[in-house]
Amino acid sequence: MPGSPVCMDASFLIRLLESSEHHDIPVQLWATWHEAGRLVAAPALLYYEVTNALRRYVIHGVLLPQEAVRLLDIALRFEIAIYEDADLHRRALKLAEALSLPATCDAHYLALAERLNAEFWTADRRLAQAAQKALPWVRWLGERGA
Repeated sequence: MPGSPVCMDASFLIRLLESSEHHDIPVQLWATWHEAGRLVAAPALLYYEVTNALRRYVIHGVLLPQEAVRLLDIALRFEIAIYEDADLHRRALKLAEALSLPATCDAHYLALAERLNAEFWTADRRLAQAAQKALPWVRWLGERGA
């Protein structure tokens, strides 16, 4: 969908932060979206989830604390339009029920993508599998060879 918005979740942004080479799929997608002038959007919980993931990496010895701070600073500089409003929460609750999702966090991303008529990108295979049948605009990084 050239020119249309893109919604991404925290798993996608973490994969983007982990990408070390320009040929990595998340880097390629980000560059393509940026060059095409596509709006990249996410609900406000994006940064809460990214911060939590980075902290977990520190706890598990994957990152040093200063590396987590550096990656968070990079994540906060990406041009991502952030949305948060009552209707988004209401729709997320309905989508979580309709898709039998165990929590509403993932459903917030889906609700925003639905609202914006956007592609939704995730690195979360389980979420993609749960949503793709009902929501054909859901994209999983693994389908791109990632």
